[in-house]
Amino acid sequence: MAKEIQNLVAEARAGTGKGAARQARRAGKVPGIVYGDGKDPQPIAMDFNYLLTRLRAGRFLSTLWNLQVEGQEDVRVICRSVQRDVVKDLPTHIDLMRVHRNTRINLFINVQFENHEAAPGLKRGGTMVVVRPEVELVVTAADIPEVITVDLTGREIGDVIHINDVTLPKGVKPTIDRNFVIANIAAPSGLRSSDNEEAAEEEEAEA
Repeated sequence: MAKEIQNLVAEARAGTGKGAARQARRAGKVPGIVYGDGKDPQPIAMDFNYLLTRLRAGRFLSTLWNLQVEGQEDVRVICRSVQRDVVKDLPTHIDLMRVHRNTRINLFINVQFENHEAAPGLKRGGTMVVVRPEVELVVTAADIPEVITVDLTGREIGDVIHINDVTLPKGVKPTIDRNFVIANIAAPSGLRSSDNEEAAEEEEAEA
């Protein structure tokens, strides 16, 4: 489950609009906004390198943060959006949403596969085809899973793994009602070719 809540440091930003945002960027900051919980939106700014380091560490959008702004009370937040420069792919704006420990939110959580060595299909040369490397789940802010784990023990060539085959943490559920596919174990290319040839021969014999 989730680790200890990490701090995210920002500073209050005076003014809103494009002019104020451009001024923040010229000062080496990434402008942002904190909203939600029935309170007025709060403009903030975050040091560019500080934010970039955390973004590159991964899971930024699926982590519950303790936002620290000097002169204000700490508040729990989830990042809902990071706008990026279309050319450089660097952050230009960030949106944070205030949450409480019991707030239910939708988040994309990474899928992790384990026990590859215990899957007969993979031992026979089958290929793991991941359809969804992450799934959108409804979670509680205080109990955000690090990953969703899929056990490959006993999986054979041709097996299809659905979301209902995965044991989810208590209180966690998919945002989609249908039993969607997460991954499958495909036959090796040689075996697929052989199967196709056999099928073709059978068709010719029947003709």
